[in-house]
Amino acid sequence: MNLGTLLPRHARFRPEHTAIIFEETRLSYAEFHQSVNRLANALLHLGLGKGDKVATILPNSLELYETYWAVTRIGAVVVPLSPLLRGTGLITLLNDSDTAVVITNRSFAEVLDPIRDQLPAIRSDRYLLIDSDATPGFQSYQALKSGAGDQDPPYVDLSDEAPYNIIYSSGTTGLPKGIIHTHYVRSNYCTHFASAYRITPESVILHTGSIVFNGAFLTLMPAMYLGATYILHPQFDAGRMIRTIRDEKVTHVDLVPAQVIALLNSPDFGLETCGSLECLICLGAPLHKEHKEELHRRLPGRFYELYGLTEGFVTILDKTDFPRKLTSVGCCPPFFEMKILDEQRREVPVGEVGEIVGRGPILMPGYYKRPDLTEKAIIDGWLYTGDLGFVDEEGYLILVDRKKDMIISGGINVYPKDIEEILVQHPAVREAAVFGLPHDKWGETPVAAVILKQAGLASADELKAWTNDRVGAKYQRLDQVILKDDFPRSTAGKTLKRVMREEMQKG
Repeated sequence: MNLGTLLPRHARFRPEHTAIIFEETRLSYAEFHQSVNRLANALLHLGLGKGDKVATILPNSLELYETYWAVTRIGAVVVPLSPLLRGTGLITLLNDSDTAVVITNRSFAEVLDPIRDQLPAIRSDRYLLIDSDATPGFQSYQALKSGAGDQDPPYVDLSDEAPYNIIYSSGTTGLPKGIIHTHYVRSNYCTHFASAYRITPESVILHTGSIVFNGAFLTLMPAMYLGATYILHPQFDAGRMIRTIRDEKVTHVDLVPAQVIALLNSPDFGLETCGSLECLICLGAPLHKEHKEELHRRLPGRFYELYGLTEGFVTILDKTDFPRKLTSVGCCPPFFEMKILDEQRREVPVGEVGEIVGRGPILMPGYYKRPDLTEKAIIDGWLYTGDLGFVDEEGYLILVDRKKDMIISGGINVYPKDIEEILVQHPAVREAAVFGLPHDKWGETPVAAVILKQAGLASADELKAWTNDRVGAKYQRLDQVILKDDFPRSTAGKTLKRVMREEMQKG
């Protein structure tokens, strides 16, 4: 299960097929193989090798994508970090991951410069800058590559357990949690998601979100596994995405809910422009029923939804199941298993809410250097997700909410998703996020942050009254509604309720 064997195979057997498109650059598999070899050989010249950590602090770019494949050629480990990181958080992750080399760009150089003395494991010649102009204290990525040959680097024998990447996930404790994915785990991403999403060597895959986000690997890995064409945009832009789908006859995309909503708000999105799509995957957070139905009206028969954790468990709602299982997030793919457990770790009956616990072939071996956190997350080979849900009579999962997002009001469990599903049905509402705030009488009370489709379409008081008239129980009634231009979001595009909650508590 050596990922480093994939690209050389395609360079040999389908050399002229387009491998990657980024901006104006189009590289065939033969050309991309040569470029990746040059980077792999450049890293070898720096003294990097098997098991060494290569951190990237980059936006979407050709250099970031080729780093993902260059490390496989020398047995190194990639550590993709968010360009939003700063200060102590950045220092902590670079040191925690034992990073030996950093690849970044000029805009981030001024962030790294003041903290270099706090990164003792990184030699001064191992700060690489992808920009062409020289910057004091940084080596030129392009110059290193141009000085290296494009011949195959020496073959590195890797076991299935060899780590391929460490992806950091922000935990509720604030402690660094580096999720390890081995060559075996990522190889299973290749095969299982290619099968689930019906990806073929002739597929054209477009990704417009950040490829630092683990969700990107659900199509990125199958693309390389099968030798398909992968198109990468610098960032998400609904109009540009629609034009690319139309012009390049894109077959597969994966998006987070905010991006799906942006597409739905574009008058150009529909069969005429996006009819080539065979698969539109939504992941990262639940997509509300209202938006699912609108997507199906505009582009029928293409929708897949994935529920999952970077740690290694998923369920998938297949496009063929969507019409009859609209409110579910699907079922386990082959070789995956799931249980719904109560607080005493006993399996609950069908229809009863409990914690989602699962296992399967993409389960992480653990958190990097954190056996204590690993033992809490994986018990007897099962991943405890911290998410709440239930299964219907046919075994399909209905996601209720995150345990940490659940509101306890007057001793009653209130699930924000239930209120959001009602709120987004209001014709003026584009997006809604419900969370709990402390309350003297009830302990917590629900509050909603709302983005309108257009400013002035509704007031906060109107939305509060409209929603409270429609919720099923008094304890679900909103205490207040806040109108916002946008939500704070992670690199992956996920809405950060925690940030909004903290902002409101500060006043």
